[in-house]
Amino acid sequence: MTITAEKKAKLIKDHAREKGDTGSPEVQVAILTERINNLTEHFKSNHKDNHSRRGLLQMVNKRRSLLDYLKGKDAERYEALIKKLGLRK
Repeated sequence: MTITAEKKAKLIKDHAREKGDTGSPEVQVAILTERINNLTEHFKSNHKDNHSRRGLLQMVNKRRSLLDYLKGKDAERYEALIKKLGLRK
């Protein structure tokens, strides 16, 4: 259910705006998206795990808030990020 340090470092490297950037909305959204995808897979075999489902909902809401912030601050970065992560259909 968690992501490995190597996977997290790769996500940071791929989405960072500059070297050493770990707090930008792009990086945070990318990490949350990976965690959400992992939990979604977990629920396919553990459909009664309601405690983890609550955590999933919190992560989804946090990602939504970060995306709203990014959209208000810089719409071009927002569009690039959702396209890169494949969040919209």
